Amino acid sequence: MSRLFKELVRKRGFSEEYLNPKYERLPSPWLMPDMEAAIKRIKEAGEKRERVIIYGDYDADGVTASTLMDEALRQAGLRVVEIMLPDRFKDGYGMSERIAERAKETEAKLVITVDCGSGNKDIVDKLNAIGVDTIITDHHECPAELPKAVAVVNPKRKDVHLEKLEYKDYMESGIKDLAGVGVAFMVARGMVKKKLIPKGQEKWLLDLVVIGTICDSMYMGLTNRILCYYGMKVLEKTRRIGLRELMKSSRANKITTDTVGFQIGPRLNAAGRMANANIALKLLRTKSRVEGAKLAEELEKLNVERKSQQAVVMREFRERGASSDSVLITVGEWHEGVLGIVAGKLVEEYRRPVFVLSRVSGGVLKGSGRSFGEFSLADALKVCEGTIVGGGGHAGAAGVKILEEKLDEFREKINGYYNSLGLGNQEKFLMAHADLETSELGEFTLDFLEELKTLEPFGVGNEAPVFGIRNVFVLDKRLLGSDARHLRLFVRGEDGKTMKLIAFYAPESWRSVETGERLDILIRVEENEWNGLKSVEGRILDLRGC
Repeated sequence: MSRLFKELVRKRGFSEEYLNPKYERLPSPWLMPDMEAAIKRIKEAGEKRERVIIYGDYDADGVTASTLMDEALRQAGLRVVEIMLPDRFKDGYGMSERIAERAKETEAKLVITVDCGSGNKDIVDKLNAIGVDTIITDHHECPAELPKAVAVVNPKRKDVHLEKLEYKDYMESGIKDLAGVGVAFMVARGMVKKKLIPKGQEKWLLDLVVIGTICDSMYMGLTNRILCYYGMKVLEKTRRIGLRELMKSSRANKITTDTVGFQIGPRLNAAGRMANANIALKLLRTKSRVEGAKLAEELEKLNVERKSQQAVVMREFRERGASSDSVLITVGEWHEGVLGIVAGKLVEEYRRPVFVLSRVSGGVLKGSGRSFGEFSLADALKVCEGTIVGGGGHAGAAGVKILEEKLDEFREKINGYYNSLGLGNQEKFLMAHADLETSELGEFTLDFLEELKTLEPFGVGNEAPVFGIRNVFVLDKRLLGSDARHLRLFVRGEDGKTMKLIAFYAPESWRSVETGERLDILIRVEENEWNGLKSVEGRILDLRGC
């Protein structure tokens, strides 16, 4: 083990259990609320040969969770299973009234939600009224009054009643950090425990778990670390023909966190953002290589369109300029599918929570919010309940609907709430910080990169390591690209070793660096391969003069 890697492990406090996760150490599915009731009802549906509808969501977490639940039910012997995904533009987030219509039309007796449903009491009441049971599997924040479902399997339930020892296990297990697909996987494990699914078969579902977990930016505690560690191994040899075609079309040659987060995930999400999530669902389920290739190409085109629409919103916002409000709120005639991504980009650029809203029919504004640090959007929207038509989500990401006539009131309320919290120096949560510092570039070897790979997948709570390289000498500087927005530096450390550093779309201040300067630079290290030769290069996160 290299000196640098030893120091990194020590500083992050990684245990042996975290470094070398064991599948057998996953927490019991019975720690999940209502798991027993959920499995019992699923078993009953199989015995009675009932028609079951899985109701999911239109993002990568929802689509992977829907696919996983379908495969788990079929492994458990259920044969009449249908997946219904909402349409972002017609249904919005959560359960749509169309599910009750579909259940009645098909004579389904059971609806199982994935990645949604905890806040849809009225829809569950309608299903109950027509004799359809509901099992909710979800990971979003729960309202005070839960839906009257057969089971609400949600680790964020506030009414969990366990024995003292079990409650300690529950709080320390990391179950509360699961993505929607992670909760669905726990249900599959419950089916294994009850011998509805052959032991070990559920592991082939882990490729779906790692995609949904990384794309939903879930905290990488021990439970998610175990799921994603083994999920990456399954993803490397995935049986899903469509997923293999998607990786091929997106040139995802290696399975890394970046592969999942920046190549696979955006393309799966592009379906729900720009058209219909069923395109991504079909890709994950197809048994045909020809169909898989066709669907992968379609997702590629949608992703290109997504980038184009995203650029439109960013350009228009910059032309208007940002207000001085603590929480930025902007409105336009924009494509609904890119609002969340744009909000995230604006948070990075302006270092404030952001809501990006688009005008839809009937004087309604619909959009997404993104936050960071200690300001929770879920809590903020509760304060605004009397002002908004609807909304909800997580602390860092939420959706919202507002009547345009109430926009000023919403702006006043949410900014008033933010200011009342007295939060100080929130920008620190967005700043890159060095895990370790060194002035000797010779420590960044290919063997060291191999050691870093053992920490994959990275995510919230286990971010890709950042290194501060101090007092390096700039041997050469080049601006690249047709618009000269990209920066390449060759630098030399105090040990005489050199390294190539890259910054894409570098800020103007970085591009003004000159050969011969000495700099302190924050980087992430990565492997570069050219003509069969491998080398270590750095991705610049920040730089300043010495």
